[in-house]
Amino acid sequence: MNRLALFDCDGTLVDSQAAICAAMSECFTAAGLPDPGETATRRVVGLSLVEAIARLHPAGDDALHRELAQSYKHAFQRRRGAGLVAEPLYDGIAEAITAIADAGWLLGVATGKSDRGLGFCLAHHGLTDRFVTLQTADRHPSKPHPAMALAAMAEAGAGPETTVMIGDTSFDIAMAKAAGATAVGVAWGYHDRAELLAEGAALVADTPADLVRLLERLA
Repeated sequence: MNRLALFDCDGTLVDSQAAICAAMSECFTAAGLPDPGETATRRVVGLSLVEAIARLHPAGDDALHRELAQSYKHAFQRRRGAGLVAEPLYDGIAEAITAIADAGWLLGVATGKSDRGLGFCLAHHGLTDRFVTLQTADRHPSKPHPAMALAAMAEAGAGPETTVMIGDTSFDIAMAKAAGATAVGVAWGYHDRAELLAEGAALVADTPADLVRLLERLA
């Protein structure tokens, strides 16, 4: 079986919180709803968009949640077109990706982003060719459902026992557990270390360089 290092994107590879919070604020305000605020929005990053919006506005029905999701997408795309979307790589992530690949791991992404959003993000950073499998919310149920992780394993020729899911939220950890994979948290994202460990993370990396060392222990 191949070894697969499966990464979340937002909060793990890139710091996209400013772009996400701005688009979420815009779509709620345009609908005449209170701005959910940055703290609440960061808490739902990683979920599929409709699920995230449902958590931010539980009083709404499914039709409203889907309408808000479309408004969010349009807001995000407008902001990207205006040059207002910044999704910088976390310091040391590019080097960590290289080191993990050089150690013999296949790399993948499992994210709540859309295919379009993930494609833009990876292409901007020149990372598209690094990953052998890309799983997004366009084709799977929201985390923590295991569908994304299971599809990634199948595409990479890996099994649960040879797969590590790397993410910054409890949703990533729960998805890994549901798929039978090892869960490794990262402390630089949107949920804190205690929450990741409580959800069942085997290990939590403090820095990208630390992540490389932790995966060496799991090899």
